[in-house]
Amino acid sequence: MADFIGAIDQGTTSTRFMVFDRQGREVGKHQLEHRQIMPGPGLVEHDPLEILRNTEAVIRQTLTAKRLTARDFAAIGVTNQRETTVVWNPKTGEPWCNAIVWQDTRTQPLMAQLEQEGKGGLIRARTGLPPSSYFSAGKIRWILDHVPEVREAVSRGEAIFGNIDAWVIWNLTGGKDGGKHITDVTNASRTMVMDLASCSWDSEVLQLLDIPRELLPEIRPSSEVYESTRRDGPFGGQIPISGNLGDQQAATVGQACFSPGEAKNTYGTGNFMLLNTGREMVPSHAGLLTTACYRLGKDPTIYALEGSIAVTGSAVQWLRDQLGLIRQADEIEALATGVKDNGGVYFVPAFSGLFAPYWRADARGTIVGLSRYATKEHIARATLEAICYQSRDVLHAMEKDSGIHLSVVKVDGGATVNNTLMQIQADILGVPVVRPSLSETTSLGAAYAAGLAVGFWDNVESLRANWKADRQWEPQWSEDRRESHYSQWRRAVEKSMGWLEG
Repeated sequence: MADFIGAIDQGTTSTRFMVFDRQGREVGKHQLEHRQIMPGPGLVEHDPLEILRNTEAVIRQTLTAKRLTARDFAAIGVTNQRETTVVWNPKTGEPWCNAIVWQDTRTQPLMAQLEQEGKGGLIRARTGLPPSSYFSAGKIRWILDHVPEVREAVSRGEAIFGNIDAWVIWNLTGGKDGGKHITDVTNASRTMVMDLASCSWDSEVLQLLDIPRELLPEIRPSSEVYESTRRDGPFGGQIPISGNLGDQQAATVGQACFSPGEAKNTYGTGNFMLLNTGREMVPSHAGLLTTACYRLGKDPTIYALEGSIAVTGSAVQWLRDQLGLIRQADEIEALATGVKDNGGVYFVPAFSGLFAPYWRADARGTIVGLSRYATKEHIARATLEAICYQSRDVLHAMEKDSGIHLSVVKVDGGATVNNTLMQIQADILGVPVVRPSLSETTSLGAAYAAGLAVGFWDNVESLRANWKADRQWEPQWSEDRRESHYSQWRRAVEKSMGWLEG
């Protein structure tokens, strides 16, 4: 009998493969980073072939280290960085260019043009998303317009599109020898061309953006058997691939947020807070996104409100890689605790503009309040606080849209190992913050989706039983301190806006 579920978690900075047992416990994992290719300001790319090599490598190394074979797995789930766009030749398996990453801002002029022409309202109404360089549609259009021969290749059946989930699944299920060209409702909902109500590609929006429908993958539920892995692949045998969720939706499932009103906040390259709204699509009036949360088999699609923050963990990477203030990302905690407060320093890491709830593409990274008193410790502290203030911005917007006041915030993601960060978050939000015993809930959510499809788990209630708290942080700041510091943060945000002209 197969005792395990595997999960491929292809993220913005790294790829991991994780193995889980029936209690949702980690059995094994391996992780590899990939290059961040930045050809110019605002441009962020990945090499899809490097991502594929790393995906295969982490699978093989995990299986070798734990002495596992394909027979040990009941199913495989996939989760991925959303919006990152790949266009490749299905006859050769070669990408037409580097993947354009969700953080990339090269398509902002097109998005601004759509708003100026009065087309933003249609896009919002159909897709739940505002015109933004964040989403896949503009990136597809850019590749069609700027990569020679791609538009002609579409008519010859030599160019297809996918977010990273589609690229990974296509390769694992056969590649050029019959790989499945599919995506799920959660990833499709991040393209800006899916009708949110019907969960199908929207012909009018596709025409508006001049994107050929034949480029696009088939939209499937988040949990069902899609196809088996190829025999000669990294698993060395056939295993059903039966789960597929965008990373933030996967974390929502991994946190067992299955009821309307339940929410989680993920701390990764960016921060993403999702609130389950059930079968109701709640339009946002406060700067959030309406998105698909998951669809399990033949059940109706469940929706969510999402607050997307572009730069949180990647601000820590910036301190490490660009400024050299730290050598390892985890050193920021010790540096930040070297001072009692931020010394009046506020850091708005708007490297790709500001996402929710502001949606200001003209904003750029800003550090304010510097004096000769300020040290690298204060900048480190301000970086952690920036992660938390941005989450407060989103939480307030979420409460306005939903009318729900969250009494506790479930957190997950790699940065939640930073206990100082979690205490600051509780202080700034003014509500308790609770971390589960397994922080990598994104991978767990993909495993849950895969396992439900093949009967490894009976239902979502059995998944709730697996959830356990590791630690909870209570707010320690006074209300006066909380509001005073938040007011200063809002002033700093205003300073970051309007930096780019035109």
